[in-house]
Amino acid sequence: MAGLWFEQFEVGQTFEHEVRKTILEAENMMFSTMTCNPAQLHIDHAYAATTEFGRPLVNSLLTLGLVVGLTVQDTTLGTTIANLGMSETTFPKPVFAGDTIHARTTVLELRESKSRPTQGIVTFEHLGLNQNDEIVCRTVRGALMMKRPEGAPA
Repeated sequence: MAGLWFEQFEVGQTFEHEVRKTILEAENMMFSTMTCNPAQLHIDHAYAATTEFGRPLVNSLLTLGLVVGLTVQDTTLGTTIANLGMSETTFPKPVFAGDTIHARTTVLELRESKSRPTQGIVTFEHLGLNQNDEIVCRTVRGALMMKRPEGAPA
């Protein structure tokens, strides 16, 4: 298991996630279609050419999902119970097909669960950055995490 137990996180801890992903045009089209999002800005090249961007934008929910996904292996793989919510989600720069996204995570807060003694809540800030290290996505995510079980390796 690659994820960390609740006790292994520290406020201020930062993860530079190594896995990167280049977003393909087909992925943006499929994601927009699968989520029933017919916005021309994502799927219509002719329409997008008339906008200030000049080409289709990657669906922001694809960007958000990718950024969170890039963080899982280093932080929560096999040790998370549930996402509790996301807040303060912003997309300060556009993402286009062909952009390569990587992620950085900072632990903002740790809190013992009041109702679940074997679990705790970790508040993460996830940043998505493009190939130019420009922030393209930021979100604050609360995750319900497992505490280390008795006898589990450290």
